[in-house]
Amino acid sequence: MSDIIRRDPRAEWIARNRLHPLHAAMQPVQHSWMGPNGVIRKNPHGIGFIGPNGIKRIDRSGAQQGGATKRSAAVEVQLPLHQVAAPAFYISVVPDMVGGRLSSHDRDLLGLAHQLAGKDGAVLAVVFGEHKENAFATAGVDRLLVLEGDEFSGYAPEQRVQGLRAVDNQFSPRHWLLPDSRSGGGELGRRFAAALGERPATRVWQVKDQECIGRAGAGLQDLARPVARLILAAAECAEPVSETRHEALPVELSTTVARSLSRIEDLGAVAVDPAAIPMAEAEFIFSGGNGVKDWGLFHRTAEALGATEGASRVAVDDGFMARDRQVGASGTWVTARVYVAVGISGAIQHLQGIGACDKVVAINLDPGCDMIKRADLSVIGESAEILQALIDAVEAYRNDAKRDAA
Repeated sequence: MSDIIRRDPRAEWIARNRLHPLHAAMQPVQHSWMGPNGVIRKNPHGIGFIGPNGIKRIDRSGAQQGGATKRSAAVEVQLPLHQVAAPAFYISVVPDMVGGRLSSHDRDLLGLAHQLAGKDGAVLAVVFGEHKENAFATAGVDRLLVLEGDEFSGYAPEQRVQGLRAVDNQFSPRHWLLPDSRSGGGELGRRFAAALGERPATRVWQVKDQECIGRAGAGLQDLARPVARLILAAAECAEPVSETRHEALPVELSTTVARSLSRIEDLGAVAVDPAAIPMAEAEFIFSGGNGVKDWGLFHRTAEALGATEGASRVAVDDGFMARDRQVGASGTWVTARVYVAVGISGAIQHLQGIGACDKVVAINLDPGCDMIKRADLSVIGESAEILQALIDAVEAYRNDAKRDAA
């Protein structure tokens, strides 16, 4: 394990926000204070730390206490549980679940559903097929309905509409929320609205005072209308749930979903060149900076991993990468699920550009740089050796897969 102490920005924000329910638990334990007579009092039970053998050790230098309190509090404290035993109504959400996990757009949608549900309603998430998500509870899901079956896999909008109609007949949600995205939610929501005979509110970026406010006029105007039953919301339509955890109780349909005679033949996913994917839409970005010395090896590694290439401003200014590959506040703001930073120290403009990325992996020689502090996983070492090891690992994995298939 690394000895580097990593910052927890969320815990620091909670410690500063006195209105947050976890504010008191995030405060450091007071080990000494001045009594009414001016004498310094010490808490003998609070001084010390737990050693590797489970025995409490006295720390007279104070070195073991400088910052460990907040980290332990952030690990031990759990968010308050929000329970809805008997929901008065449901707010149904159909997330895109790109890659089997909740995206940032999906989490914004669940935050909006939580606002509409209030204290009496429950948020019902409807998920098609198998998923890899294990954080439905912290995302704001009160009830979870998974519609499994081969008929829902792949591109099957007509069959999914049949499933949503069965959910609508059983639970009668007050509102339906779908992401107005190109990942499937926009098309599915409009098909579902036609099946229900509802007029959906599209490109909604805010719900306030019983009105939906959506983009219109090529995004240059706002259109306000009463809150519709079916809402297709844009990204950042609401703040995601962060102060409560929910039950995410599984529910099932009482009836079977009728199979529809599909007029669409799914031929599978089309292979796309990662270099042709726009930076703002890429899911896996392999980015290089000033610490990359062998750019040929960098390109081979990105090709082996099937990742979209990115770069820091220094690498672009030096001519190693094109200007449209620059990541950061002065380049492109990215929302990748995985962002690998090779030889990037982490300037503030670059960190701003990757703020919405889910997982950040840093490869760097400097264990104290800002990118290492930001990363979820860090690898300290020479980039050339690590990239070559990555290529070897990918080739070995593919060779094993071929042998198993044969």
